[in-house]
Amino acid sequence: MSDVTTGRTPAYSITEVLEVLDPQGAQRYAELTPVTVGEFGGRFVVWGASPTVAEGEAGVAVAVVEWPDMETLQAWYDSPEYAPAREIAATAMRRRLIFVPGVSPAA
Repeated sequence: MSDVTTGRTPAYSITEVLEVLDPQGAQRYAELTPVTVGEFGGRFVVWGASPTVAEGEAGVAVAVVEWPDMETLQAWYDSPEYAPAREIAATAMRRRLIFVPGVSPAA
């Protein structure tokens, strides 16, 4: 849902964990990430859910975060606050992480 009061278009980060390589590292990532997401105004709408596969193949878990806008999402991803969790994710799991814009506010 867009924020019609500010005119900003929300953005979403979608993480699909394809494989957990280091369970302890993945747990540490899961502990660190929500704090940084909150600091940047993100809100989990899906957290660590096991997907139901309707078509194709899926990983073991999915998370979706709603952000105020794409700029905020990118600032979080590039931030020093998220950097430690990002480093852990690089070795603890194989994942797909995508950023997508939401629907623009109505005129």
